[in-house]
Amino acid sequence: MTLNEDWMPPSGDTPFSAGSIISYDLTEWKQDPLRAMPTLVFKPGPRQAISGFTATRNLLILTILDNVQSRAFVYKYHQGAWQATLIPLPDNASVGVAAASGQTDEAMFTVSSFFSPTMLWYFDAVTGRLETLKTTPPRFDPSRHVVEQFEAISRDGTRIPYFLLRPKSARFDGSTPTLLYGYGGFQIPLIPAYAGLTGRLWLEQGNAYVVANLRGGGEFGPLWHQTAQGATKQRTWDDFIAVAEDLIRRKITSPRRLGVVGGSQGGLLVGTAITQRTDLFNAAILRVPLFDMVRFTKLGAGASWISEYGDPSIPNQRKWLEAYSPYERLVPGKTYPAPFILTSTKDDRVHPAHGRKAAARLAALGQPYLYYENTDGGHSAAANLIEQARRIALEYTYLSQRLVDE
Repeated sequence: MTLNEDWMPPSGDTPFSAGSIISYDLTEWKQDPLRAMPTLVFKPGPRQAISGFTATRNLLILTILDNVQSRAFVYKYHQGAWQATLIPLPDNASVGVAAASGQTDEAMFTVSSFFSPTMLWYFDAVTGRLETLKTTPPRFDPSRHVVEQFEAISRDGTRIPYFLLRPKSARFDGSTPTLLYGYGGFQIPLIPAYAGLTGRLWLEQGNAYVVANLRGGGEFGPLWHQTAQGATKQRTWDDFIAVAEDLIRRKITSPRRLGVVGGSQGGLLVGTAITQRTDLFNAAILRVPLFDMVRFTKLGAGASWISEYGDPSIPNQRKWLEAYSPYERLVPGKTYPAPFILTSTKDDRVHPAHGRKAAARLAALGQPYLYYENTDGGHSAAANLIEQARRIALEYTYLSQRLVDE
């Protein structure tokens, strides 16, 4: 079992912390589940979280995030306790269990990193055999870039990690065009993944790319998510702004060369960034964005997200939603970074009214913006590869015009 909150079992006096995995003896459980004694399998450290787990015939395989980087372990139950052995897969990568046999102790893993395309690894826990089976072809040349992990300090002092993919020849004078990506919601972690398209269309041009690991996501387990929900959702926006400020402080980039991108909840993230700190950015891409947080429950699937954001029909909750809702914060007298808004007529998750209203408000204010609404594609804003290619081409053309061109 996995725990999303601290829990005291009825059969004992020792609590288990949120993010842990526990096990029961099935025979004991069947006799009396309230008196069965749970056993700890895994307890996360302060910068760890469960990524996934599965069983083979005799073993348990866990993948965890350790400071947003993956590790895989074999767990064996022996004499009343679980013993862990590290599986020596590549470091600085994302690891997922692709398949596991219930008849043997064999498994296969997918392994990828920002610069390495996805690989399929085979593992036999009995013999210790570990080998690469297949690798997808590379899409770009990463030889002129380097990956670094830094931390920004958010408004309340929390350390916010982020990954920076930059040219090895970067001058640290604020001149590198940089694209900052984030999400920060619904306990979804942003982990290293192959930057194929971004590499070909952005990095190979000598630019930088950043992935921010914000509160509200799942990089450090349930509490990392829960600490930025409802009344405290502003922490997610503060974290994103802190990363942008840290990039500028390190002179990796400058407001003239810094852009932000995000989709869905990430589109809301970008909306809060450009309305709360218009001075930090010169480009912003809002993909299928949430934007009107006072009326979001009446649009599309919005009512299902009340636990994440709050309920605007309740006066005190409406107050905190109004405080950061990008639609409410588009006001006269400010200059916004000419955002590019993308949505889909057939988006049945985040209603296209959010993007349409953002564009209409900017037009009413006399502010520049770009707007693209695809008629197909649902929440992905593209129904096929041709439409996806067109959307991506539009995005990188916009970024080049705003951040690269003089």
